[in-house]
Amino acid sequence: MARVVSGVVLAAVFFVLIWFTNATVLLFVALAVATLAVHEYVQLFRGLGADMHMAPVLVSTWIVAANVAFPRYALEGVLAIVLIVIAMWVMTRAVGPGFTPAILGAAGSMLAPVYIGIGLGALVAVHVWGGRGAVVLLMATIIISDTAQYYAGRTFGRHPLAPKLSPKKTIEGAIGGFVVAPAFLIFSAYYLLPAATDRLPLAILAIVIVISGIAGDLFESTIKRAAGL
Repeated sequence: MARVVSGVVLAAVFFVLIWFTNATVLLFVALAVATLAVHEYVQLFRGLGADMHMAPVLVSTWIVAANVAFPRYALEGVLAIVLIVIAMWVMTRAVGPGFTPAILGAAGSMLAPVYIGIGLGALVAVHVWGGRGAVVLLMATIIISDTAQYYAGRTFGRHPLAPKLSPKKTIEGAIGGFVVAPAFLIFSAYYLLPAATDRLPLAILAIVIVISGIAGDLFESTIKRAAGL
């Protein structure tokens, strides 16, 4: 019940932000979320034994998110400087016993802007180019897909999808997402994206969303289990 209540509250707050604010405000919200995500991400990689510092990872993730959201800011040069600094920092530490932690820290640091920054920045970019209806539709499809997988898995689940990574995920649950998400997206687009009259691209998009969601869940589960968290 606590999970449901918290989910409803977060969804309501998110809807208000999308519907009644502009993309600039949404970007600052995305950067705040990125800060929380990077903090958790760094803790996970430290649990893997990585020699990783919060500041360069956070700054590079902010830069990527802002540049994906508003490409006209042209922050690639700043990002390049940040990544060079990270590489130099690694080189000064990657000697002797500290080699493996330093390299793992460098790899994790380089991945964070891609893994966290691009996704959050793209969400703001959808608001910029597609409008608030597109963002609501995207997020609602993700939520519906996840919910359909959960209940289909609980009701019909018999065959594990990836037992070593996420024992509760089942093939039947995944099928539920592949069935429900396209139907929901096609139906809802009629009201939120009236210009999207071609249903085939919407169905393909929904399938890509389901695949991406499953892959993202399994990737995070992989990191958490490897770190023993």
